[in-house]
Amino acid sequence: MRAPAWLTLALAVLWALVPGLFTGHDPLSGVPADKLLPPSAEHWFGTDAVGRDLFARVVHGAAQSLSGAAVAVAVGLVLGTLLGLAAGTAGGLLDGLVMRLMDVLLAVPGLLLALTVIVLLGPGTVNAAVAVGVGSVAAFARLTRAEVVRVRGSDYVEAAYGSGGTVTAVLRRHVLPNSLGPVIALAALQTGVAVLALSTLGFLGYGAEPPTPEWGLLIAEGRDYLATSWWLTTLPGVVVVAVVLAAGRLSKELR
Repeated sequence: MRAPAWLTLALAVLWALVPGLFTGHDPLSGVPADKLLPPSAEHWFGTDAVGRDLFARVVHGAAQSLSGAAVAVAVGLVLGTLLGLAAGTAGGLLDGLVMRLMDVLLAVPGLLLALTVIVLLGPGTVNAAVAVGVGSVAAFARLTRAEVVRVRGSDYVEAAYGSGGTVTAVLRRHVLPNSLGPVIALAALQTGVAVLALSTLGFLGYGAEPPTPEWGLLIAEGRDYLATSWWLTTLPGVVVVAVVLAAGRLSKELR
């Protein structure tokens, strides 16, 4: 299972970086006479209702979905790590306040929280990514806080303080590096979660605007033709599922 997961993620990243290596079709324009063609040697994923090559749209859509996932994970990782580090280091009142705030965030369903943020920021890929990232802050903060509390009680941390190390130096050299392992594993897992969440928001119409190719939007565009043109929703959906499962596998390896 290890090699397929890595290959799946590597392929998705290459789609996002160099889509021209994988398809020569235009993802934005098509041939009306070729509309709703089933998968074939010329059109691997078939064509959509206006004759656009679906494989080309999936390949070019990787840039939207993966970049959005990267932004979402970065927002959650940075904000959550900083909050968790502050809470775990300071303890006391600050720890209690931060953790109660994280409890409130965890009590709100992720999709509902993301939709609330999008209402404030407006639709769009970047705004949707920020909304998903805000929803993951609590998970990163709680895990970081737990790891910081565990590490700061270690003998080598006490020895670092005893040898004259300042709080900032000890945090930078000892506490934070030794607390990041599980956090990085969580970031890999959250990448898959972010791809799925962004696809959901795109399906609901809060992500990229048509005709921009984005995985959730592609699935939404094909739902009206599900009975007659199954490939319009099934094949982009398979790509989303494969990337999410591969990210989960990567998280297990890192952990």
